[in-house]
Amino acid sequence: MLSVTDLSCTRGDRRLYSGVGFQLKAGTCLHLQGDNGVGKTSLLRQVSGLSTVPEGQVSWYGQPIADNESFRAQRIYLGHDLSMKEDLSAMENLQFDSAIAGCSVNSQKLLSALKRLGLRGREHLPVRVLSQGQKRRAALARLLTRQATLWILDEPIVALDLPAQEAVGLLLKAHLDEGGMVLLTSHHPLPLPGTSIASYRLQG
Repeated sequence: MLSVTDLSCTRGDRRLYSGVGFQLKAGTCLHLQGDNGVGKTSLLRQVSGLSTVPEGQVSWYGQPIADNESFRAQRIYLGHDLSMKEDLSAMENLQFDSAIAGCSVNSQKLLSALKRLGLRGREHLPVRVLSQGQKRRAALARLLTRQATLWILDEPIVALDLPAQEAVGLLLKAHLDEGGMVLLTSHHPLPLPGTSIASYRLQG
């Protein structure tokens, strides 16, 4: 279980939020909502362990996430910055990402992930020639190449056409059905019919 207690964030001399708390259990999805600039991305980065937590605590199965190897191995974060090398292909980016994460993934699984996200025939093209939607699909393919329990996603369906949004919805549903957890932000309706989604509104 992911537990967030009394979390706060300050940017410069401005307090973005304080007293934020929620829990996320196996098989559940939490939609983090709020106006632009309220701090949704900052909160996701804190929960991911990528930004400091000056006040409050984030725990993974009762243990703080700081220096928690189990948590790092079980979470994947996809943000606005897709963190892809433009001169490498989608396939090479997945190989590089897997190596950095310490995962051993065979080429067939990587190709299968890219095809499932609609990139068949584009697996070996440099990322720089792909559209924004195709780049996002290539980044989302990471979800299929890791054994992460917790998916933390910042606007995962932005720039995607309707078929791609539906494909992402199927990935999320399958992950939840298998006992995974999803924490995400989205300004678009989530393509998750038949799935219960909790929401938490961040107030500025």
